Amino acid sequence: MGVRSELRHGDTELRLVLDQPKGNILSRALIRELAKALRPIGQSVGVKLVTIEGAGGHFSYGASIEEHRPGAIAEVLGELHDLVRQMLATPAPTAAIVRGKCLGAGFEVALACDMVFAQVDAVLGVPEIVLGVFPPAASALLPARVGQSRAAAAILTGQALPASHWVEAGLIHLSAAGEELDAAVDSWFETNLAPRSAAALGCAALATRRGLRNHVDVVLPELERFYLDTLMRTSDAVEGIEAFIGKRSPAWRHA
Repeated sequence: MGVRSELRHGDTELRLVLDQPKGNILSRALIRELAKALRPIGQSVGVKLVTIEGAGGHFSYGASIEEHRPGAIAEVLGELHDLVRQMLATPAPTAAIVRGKCLGAGFEVALACDMVFAQVDAVLGVPEIVLGVFPPAASALLPARVGQSRAAAAILTGQALPASHWVEAGLIHLSAAGEELDAAVDSWFETNLAPRSAAALGCAALATRRGLRNHVDVVLPELERFYLDTLMRTSDAVEGIEAFIGKRSPAWRHA
């Protein structure tokens, strides 16, 4: 369990698999393991693509709700945001391979990748508003990826939307039926990246992310402070989390 890694295609693709039953919950421990798995890429010669996927039929159900209680959230949120910045600084193209559910913090990890490949029946979204909170990393990344209007609709409604919606929005680059997804991704890699220089691909990946990295470096710390200093001081944020853990409907005070 944790994060499994495998080199494929003659050591030119690094495959990282989130393997944390049930649902690959992005706990603080799993976030740390993913960050650790990404660190050696700068020293690796010849890696042309890093893929992240989930074991067990789903990419990730999202963050650990228990770790979003007031006593734990500051450190967990900081480590998740460090992971996002690390992904944006990775000197190789990155792609999320999404099956099943890709929600909350899992969706934020996918948003930090250069490309998203998905099963046609996958669902992706940020349901945090249902818990009385919002997703800071998605609030920084999603408008840049799909536009302000689509991002606002996704974050404000909390809807988990089908892959077809995100294809239309330009987020998902390739989609295929479940049994065909691996072959489709392999074919895409062999056609588009395998013939290229790994050094050039790494530089190109960093170059195309430059504007996004600059944006995230400014906006994400502001959103993190807003989340911790304003949102988490509301009674509704605490109530939403405790209601979810207690498997009951929240009693909102709207304050």
